[in-house]
Amino acid sequence: MRGNMETLVWTGTFVTLAGVASLVWCIVAVQRARREALDESAMKAKIQKAVAMNMGALMLSAVGLMMVVVGILLG
Repeated sequence: MRGNMETLVWTGTFVTLAGVASLVWCIVAVQRARREALDESAMKAKIQKAVAMNMGALMLSAVGLMMVVVGILLG
């Protein structure tokens, strides 16, 4: 049983790190868009894409952290 919980903790860690990496991507994408000085509609489209990715990244990070907590509590 211990091996399964340890696997859950490590899997959750990697899922969390993937979510954090996606959050960093969102930050970089919006900063690039701001530097490009696009017109309003193009800027809005890029930011909407980044917001959608940001929400997914936050969800991914939350799921990963839940996996880690469950693995620790049950392990």
